[in-house]
Amino acid sequence: MRQRMMTAVIALTFISSSFFFMVSCAKKQVQVSEPVQPTTQEMQTEEEDAKAKAEEEARKRAEAEAKAEAERQARLRELKQTQKVADEIRMFESESVYFDFDKADLKPEAQATLRNKADWLRMNPSYALRIEGHCDERGTNEYNLALGERRAHAAKKFLTALGISDDRISTISYGEERPADPRSNREAWAKNRRDEFKLIQ
Repeated sequence: MRQRMMTAVIALTFISSSFFFMVSCAKKQVQVSEPVQPTTQEMQTEEEDAKAKAEEEARKRAEAEAKAEAERQARLRELKQTQKVADEIRMFESESVYFDFDKADLKPEAQATLRNKADWLRMNPSYALRIEGHCDERGTNEYNLALGERRAHAAKKFLTALGISDDRISTISYGEERPADPRSNREAWAKNRRDEFKLIQ
């Protein structure tokens, strides 16, 4: 009996060992999951999203470029306008009117010049005007100051008759003090008998 029992134990031990050996040597199966492939609909959605994003970025770039160009054009227009006004002011102030010797009467060419000045003043109401009367060197200082004042007033009176407000125009006489041509001859005297015009803003 004892021997049978020993035989049973040995057999059981052998069977157990064999079982464990077989289990441990058995090939372990590893489950490998395949990557999930996106569906056609998901791929289309991603493509549409990417396309929409690219279009939005392109639209924003185009808007930014258009805005920058509009600002540049506006600056150019402003500079041109500023330059145009500066040129007009130079032209306005460079045109003097001239008088005969010892006279304050406006000649026809002087009246034409003053009409042009009145037109400009009407279109540019923010500007005021100072008329400066001048004389040639002949005559006393006092006489020439008075004559220069009469010449400046003659131009002012003509401009106000054309509708330019009296309070936009001031006058001053420099007499013979500021000659346009310092020479002492007929040509210089003709240049010095004049009214000059200065714009004030």
